[in-house]
Amino acid sequence: MTPITEVEGRRVALSNLEKVLHPATGFTKGELLHYYATAAGVLLPHLRDRPVSFLRYPDGPDGQVFFTKNVPPGTPEWVATAEVPRAEGPARMVLVQDLASLMWAANLVAEFHTHQWVISAPAVADRIVFDLDPGPPATVVHCCEVALWLRERLAADGIEAYPKTSGSKGLHLLAAVRPTPSDQVTEYAKGLAVEAERAMPRLVVHRMTRSLRPGKVFVDWSQNAARKTTATPYTLRARATPTVSAPVTWEEVEACRAVGQLTFLAADIAPRVQDYGDVLAPLLDEERASPLP
Repeated sequence: MTPITEVEGRRVALSNLEKVLHPATGFTKGELLHYYATAAGVLLPHLRDRPVSFLRYPDGPDGQVFFTKNVPPGTPEWVATAEVPRAEGPARMVLVQDLASLMWAANLVAEFHTHQWVISAPAVADRIVFDLDPGPPATVVHCCEVALWLRERLAADGIEAYPKTSGSKGLHLLAAVRPTPSDQVTEYAKGLAVEAERAMPRLVVHRMTRSLRPGKVFVDWSQNAARKTTATPYTLRARATPTVSAPVTWEEVEACRAVGQLTFLAADIAPRVQDYGDVLAPLLDEERASPLP
């Protein structure tokens, strides 16, 4: 029988708690749910008011992995949803607004991916993102070098950037911007990616073409498109180990000399939050948002 847990007055079914989801460490679904419950204080502010796409991996990363963008069948009526415009017609997506909704969503076993805009202003970005993706043999160490260049270039335009790991191979840079149409943010991000390639031609590529990427860092500017989503801060990723898309400090980026230095698992997050708080909290402060040049 599926256990029923009461969360903030809501009845939430939590199933298959002993199921191993991350085989390299034996990390179970129960541990996944515990992680999200303990990380909720820092995760929920980054989810709030942003339609969520779920990358589901109910049988672990070696099983079927698939995106769910529309409201899943069986979603409780108390989970907030919203109509989201799409080119093919409007769709209804989930909003994870509170702890009960987070635990219901976590029970689906999914990564959380969000847009760079909030539901009250679709396709009007309040964040800019750069997804730094290393092509082997390049690693996150090389991403850090590119991130430092982008930090200074953004600062020259009055924009303060904050880093987080992707939870996979790379690094993400995020910055708060005053509400700006997503297509304009995308063009600005592309311009900076092109500049980065010109400044570091042996290290950076701004085009997605696979043949160009070995040994280089792809600066993916296209994640700013209104239709696209990026892994939310603090989400677990569908990997053999329970890696997290974890906020990091610029000091950690500057000091990175090996891949393991910027690999964080679920168990690492609570101590990091205790030590650093939410490194990405400035993204939530509207007064710190910068105008786009």
